[in-house]
Amino acid sequence: MNWSRLYSSKRTGDREWKDANPDPVRTSFVRDYDRIIFSSAFRRLQNKTQVFPLPGAVFVHNRLTHSLEVASVGRSLGKVVGDQLAEKYQNEGEAFKEFYKYELQSVIAAACLAHDIGNPPFGHSGEDAIRSFFTQLSGDTKKKFDELLTENQRKDFEVFEGNSNAFRILTHSFNEQEPGGYKLTYATLASIVKYPCSSSEGFDKQTGLIATKKSGFFDSEVAVYEALANDLAIIKKENHKHVYARHPYVYLTEAADDICYRVIDLEDAHRLHIISLEKFMSLFLPFFEEEKNYNSLEYVQKKLRNINDDNQKVQFIRAKWIGLMVEKLSHAFLQKEAQLLTGTLEVDLLKCLSAKDQELIKLINEFSVNVIYNYRSVVEIEIAGFNIIGGLLKEFVNAVIDPNNQRSEKLLMLVPKQFAITQNPNELYHNIQSVVDFISGMTDLYAIDLYRKITGITIPELR
Repeated sequence: MNWSRLYSSKRTGDREWKDANPDPVRTSFVRDYDRIIFSSAFRRLQNKTQVFPLPGAVFVHNRLTHSLEVASVGRSLGKVVGDQLAEKYQNEGEAFKEFYKYELQSVIAAACLAHDIGNPPFGHSGEDAIRSFFTQLSGDTKKKFDELLTENQRKDFEVFEGNSNAFRILTHSFNEQEPGGYKLTYATLASIVKYPCSSSEGFDKQTGLIATKKSGFFDSEVAVYEALANDLAIIKKENHKHVYARHPYVYLTEAADDICYRVIDLEDAHRLHIISLEKFMSLFLPFFEEEKNYNSLEYVQKKLRNINDDNQKVQFIRAKWIGLMVEKLSHAFLQKEAQLLTGTLEVDLLKCLSAKDQELIKLINEFSVNVIYNYRSVVEIEIAGFNIIGGLLKEFVNAVIDPNNQRSEKLLMLVPKQFAITQNPNELYHNIQSVVDFISGMTDLYAIDLYRKITGITIPELR
């Protein structure tokens, strides 16, 4: 791959004759950011669980606030890397310099903004609920599912992946006539696809490829990703049907997310009095032990002594740690340039840090799993989400399988027109996708409310 081919302002749905964007203020890549942040799918993230239940007496992060913070960190990573690449390849021309010095940061920020846009309600348990429902189908539903869907189509549901769903939301037109979905640039879309492979080839760690750790696009979007990959000259992996090397920008999007959730989840836990200030400090201050000047442990501790409020101390450490990680991970990215361009870097950037830093990251991971992600209220919301999403899928998928049933007809009337459902039995894949599109796009509260109403737990009020 080549840095000069890896960016493009071409958009999904563009016609061949379309002129380039002439606006010098809102460039094509800035427009990507704007289109995402003004979208209804992005706004709905404000009522989707990040880790802790929403809402609460203490305000904690939801998917929207998390995405905004990841975008901020991603912009910084893109700025550092872009400046370095523009300086290193001065002979590549003015367009190259313009993009890397001024536009890459917008691309990474936009990708970060959209990285969770495909996640269903109730955090990762929402994904698990969708997978569980489809892997446990039985009877006539199971028979039709197996007979009318290809293996790859079945896997889209059985190993449902929020990353693939994000790519679908951003590129699919649903029930509209205009093609291209959000019509984002190829550069931004490529920066989102962490696992560039199909569902049937994904979730396979035996390959040793980072691309097949999960999946990145559904069967319905294979052609869209192929067009994008061809335009940007992304390497296709040998001996695979739909597996590609990661686009290098993906590592920056992923790094921004990795930085944020590791520290932000613990900051929320401190605000909720789940962990102490001392524990928070013990996990993050060791990163500064071998640093100098404004990143030295001595400097950080001096600043902490001048802060009275414990929450302010945590915020200061969080800010310093994020700045340090941006510096280290952007450096790691540039060090791995050769592997990035040959598509052979099969680990994330965190695993490119020093042995000591990796060990400290491991301690954070282990503590988060043991104490944060298995905290009682977190487990309770996951179980509730599992039951609610499973219940909604049962109702609406059965309605699609047997659409002529009177109850099914009523249920399908609740599905918005943008999620088209036909009476054609040969379009079962399309119809089930519409149901999953509808449910995965719900907010936590909307899913709870609809589940209660259609199961008779609560009776709808007349409006």
